[in-house]
Formats: sequence, C-alpha cells, structure tokens
Amino acid sequence: MRTVDTALLRPTVRTVPWRVIGAAGTLGLLLAAAPRLTGGEADARLALNALRAAAVAFALGAAFVLDDPARHTTAAVPTRRAVRHGLRVLLVAPVAAVWWTAALLLVPGSARPPAAGITLEAATALALALAGAALTIHRGDVTRPGQAVAAFLLVGSVLAPLLVPGGWGLFTTPDDTGWAAAHDRWAALLCVTVVVGVVCAAEPRRRLTLWGLRSPSGTSGPSRA
Repeated sequence: MRTVDTALLRPTVRTVPWRVIGAAGTLGLLLAAAPRLTGGEADARLALNALRAAAVAFALGAAFVLDDPARHTTAAVPTRRAVRHGLRVLLVAPVAAVWWTAALLLVPGSARPPAAGITLEAATALALALAGAALTIHRGDVTRPGQAVAAFLLVGSVLAPLLVPGGWGLFTTPDDTGWAAAHDRWAALLCVTVVVGVVCAAEPRRRLTLWGLRSPSGTSGPSRA
C-alpha cells in the first residue's frame, strides 16, 4: 500500500488545482487585511466579518480540490477512492493551516476575535467544501464537482445568517453571551461534516463488485472459475 501511495503522490500533486486555491487564498488574505488597510483603529466587528469572509473565500477554492477530469480512468485502478481523496486533502491541509495563520496575523491584535472560535468556523467552512465535493462525487460520480459546490457554499454563506433561527445562531460576536454556545454548535456541525465526508469517500457498491471484493450474491472475495 505504501508503494502505491508513493506512486500516486507525484501525479496527485500535479492534478491538485493549485491555481484556484492560490487565487482563493489571495482573495482571502486581502479580505483579512481589510481592517488594517482602512486606517485608524480597527473595528472588532469589521475584523470578525473580514475573517469570516476570508474563510469562505478559501473554502470556495477548496471546493475544487477533488476535481479530477481523469476520475473515470483512475476508477479502474485498485487504489481505493478514500486513499485518492485523502491524499488530496492531506496535500492541501498544511497549505490551509499556513494560510489561515497568515490571515489571523493580518488582523490587528486589538481587533482580532478569539482565535479558537474563529478558527473553528474556518475549519467548518473548509470541511463543508470538501465534504460537499465528496458527496457530489459519491452520488453522481462527476469529475468536476467544484463549481457546483462552490456556488452552493457561496449562496449558503450569504443566506445562513438570515435563515438560521435565532435560537440556533452561529454568527455571534465575541461580546455576545451566546458566543460559547454558538461554537458548540459549530463543533457539532464540523463533526457531522467530517463524518459525511468520510462516508462519501467510500467506493460505490457496484465498483466493489466489479473488483471482485463483493460478489452479487453477497459473498466476499473474488469469484472462482
């Protein structure tokens, strides 16, 4: 398995949409820097919204991470989809971590929201993008889910603050008494999203049958002549 994973590494690095991620990351950093660029003392609410917008911008780029025009060709190889998806996510994860650290540092310390809470929100946005792409592939086996997922995520990020009931508010401010409770809900949403992404990384049953890992009669193992 290690040999197969190593062989997959180089072509996977080449096929990850780094330009899209770079463009989204650049936009996100510009948004995060907005409070510093306005001049004067930074406003805490503006800084919070700037970081939330930056997180969404990067997530829009991450929605394209699982795009693979050759998916129907690589589906015939014995390497499971979970490994192929996982490798792409592992390649992007350190980039996302470095990018988010830079985004936080761009916000003046006097106006920066609590790092743990806003980082949880950013991680959830990223997970929603990746899980949405995995779900789209799982349901339809499309090769480029990124555009549809990014559009859905963008619309959702605009409508969510308006449509989520007040009792389930997610977009609170640090001075709000509901900040901690809101981030408990963010943590729950992140856990659910990760589970959905992991489940959707599994191969469809028909492909397992094609590989001989599961026969139509329900028995495991390759069929014998």
